[in-house]
Amino acid sequence: MFEITDCNEKDIDRIYDGLVKSIFESVPELQKNKHFKIHKKIADENGTVIAGCIAEGYWWNAVYVDSLWVDERYRNRGLGSALLCEVEKIAAQNGCNIVHLDTFDFQAKDFYIKRGYEIFGTLENSPEGHCRYYLKKALIQP
Repeated sequence: MFEITDCNEKDIDRIYDGLVKSIFESVPELQKNKHFKIHKKIADENGTVIAGCIAEGYWWNAVYVDSLWVDERYRNRGLGSALLCEVEKIAAQNGCNIVHLDTFDFQAKDFYIKRGYEIFGTLENSPEGHCRYYLKKALIQP
């Protein structure tokens, strides 16, 4: 009989390592791909961060944008667009051909669509009464 219990950090590492090993056995050419971070910020004259983007490049020549944020007082000034363009540029320079992300109906879906992203999936009622959108954008190599 098996028992389900909570993981500790060592267990989490074992699970990730097992998954990565399995992926490399199925698609060995992925071993040459590198993971890289694209973390960018914009600060005001006092050095306070007013906007930022957290993204990561990974296998399959893709970049995932985890977070893009602009302080309310600085919205509609092009800061979010500038950060997204910078991430896309760095991604393309690193050989990536796609960027993907997710957002909610109460966040920035239209912002991303205006910048060439297209919806490829939705998760309805997450959270209840709302929709989560998954978007992607193909990149042009430099």
